Amino acid sequence: MTRAEIKSSASLASIFALRMLGLFLILPVFAIHAKTLPGGDNAFLVGLAMGIYGLTQSFGQIPFGAASDKYGRKPVIIIGLILFALGSFIAAGADNMLWMIIGRAIQGAGAISAAVTAFIADSTREEHRTKAMAMVGGSIGLTFAFSLVASPLLYKAVGMGGIFALTGTLSVLAILVVLYLVPAAPALPAARVPFSTVLRNTELMRLNYGVFALHLMQMAMFVVVPSVLVQYLDLPVAEHWKIYLPVVLASFIIMLPPIFIGEKQGKMKQVFVGAIALLLCVQIGMWQFLTQPMALIGLLFAFFIAFNIMEASLPSLVSRIAPPAAKGAALGVYNTLQALGLFCGGALGGWLKQHAGPNSVFILGTVLTVGWLIIASNMQNLPRRSKPQAAAA
Repeated sequence: MTRAEIKSSASLASIFALRMLGLFLILPVFAIHAKTLPGGDNAFLVGLAMGIYGLTQSFGQIPFGAASDKYGRKPVIIIGLILFALGSFIAAGADNMLWMIIGRAIQGAGAISAAVTAFIADSTREEHRTKAMAMVGGSIGLTFAFSLVASPLLYKAVGMGGIFALTGTLSVLAILVVLYLVPAAPALPAARVPFSTVLRNTELMRLNYGVFALHLMQMAMFVVVPSVLVQYLDLPVAEHWKIYLPVVLASFIIMLPPIFIGEKQGKMKQVFVGAIALLLCVQIGMWQFLTQPMALIGLLFAFFIAFNIMEASLPSLVSRIAPPAAKGAALGVYNTLQALGLFCGGALGGWLKQHAGPNSVFILGTVLTVGWLIIASNMQNLPRRSKPQAAAA
């Protein structure tokens, strides 16, 4: 990768990470904090405050992505960051669950994921695009691990209002990163592609199903796993980072060689299908060995290897397959399905755990992954990367 590609990818990945930090930091402590607010004893309102972020994200991804195709990436990203900061500051000052829900909804309305990933695709050559997307995936994984460690400490030091104010401030700083550190994007194609063309593309449909299933399984799994760690490893919630942090870091290191080798040798389909097969093994393993501590840790490690490979390869593939003038729209659909997967995973995972037991969550994951494996196995050959192009440093 050239210096310009690295700078652009790293700065855009940092914006992604700052926004995800705003989501992840509240997860370990929000349910505890909610009990101190009027209405916080209502489990539905607490769940709504948690989930509405993903719901409004899903509504905003397609319009923001399409707008970035028409008006440019930077203006759309800045508008999204302003909305996210506004929502953060509203949530910071919330003294009841209604204002907390409003703040979280406005946070989610700043749906810039599609515009950011399209910007990365614009700014990198095809042979390096998966590496750039891996930076984003890695930044998300590291942010998640950091949040598990930092969240209880920050909550104790500054409270939930302070955490929200911090994320709002980071969003304002991210705007400065966009304005002054992110290199200008290449000119967008003048031609326009009908949105129906994006929706009818069979190969994009396969990838959109995949990201929906992946994030549904991720969220549903974390409805179950924390309580298992408490019950069978006798590990308090505040110490769960001792499991997650090494697992996430090690899995990120392990996933890099398959990505680079697959890209170099034109075998990304094999890597892609292999990651889905690994994910299937994890779901079956969780179903059968959920209560065995060492098996659970190994399965979490395998899950994050597969998850990180997918986080790097899926958006890269969408950007390759999508028409050049409709990358933002295609990635908008992709990120909409991602957000819906998170929302449905939390809702379905909670419902299944309560009414059918924890194992039912992984039975659902097994069924979804079998379907994904069949779909992926019947894909056309994935677009091979372009021959390396000369680029100015």
